[in-house]
Amino acid sequence: MPGIKSAQIPGVIIKPISKYTDTRGWLMECFRKDEIPTELHPAMSYISMTLPGVTRGPHEHVTQTDYFCFLGPSTFRIYLWDNRKSSPTLGQKMTVDGGEKNPIIVIVPPGIVHAYQNIGQTNGIVLNYPNVLYAGQGKKEQVDEIRHEHDPDSPFKVT
Repeated sequence: MPGIKSAQIPGVIIKPISKYTDTRGWLMECFRKDEIPTELHPAMSYISMTLPGVTRGPHEHVTQTDYFCFLGPSTFRIYLWDNRKSSPTLGQKMTVDGGEKNPIIVIVPPGIVHAYQNIGQTNGIVLNYPNVLYAGQGKKEQVDEIRHEHDPDSPFKVT
């Protein structure tokens, strides 16, 4: 997509996470069903660890909305590109950093190409609460992903 521009992208939600610290450690609320629309409530969850310098993505989903929590202990740069044909921000890109010093939730709707890179010096943890099951009920359906990371001509570059 030539001429990708930087902008805010409608439908992408970035929400700070409050960290409550006391003598025992800390606590962060990652999901509250009273804070997001019902259609975005999780169908499953997973946790991933990403090594420093490593990028996951870019890819997009046809129907799935991702609900990422970037908590730390490292810092991630999150890349988002609007690839929705009917969107007023088609072809626009935005980036945000999240993690230990800026814990955030990033909700990514279908049609938004997304990637994240661990830009810190330590292993980083990411939680995701997608609103559909990976590979469907019983893992018997096609995975809802359009992958761009191995396409040398992809306009979606992590830089």
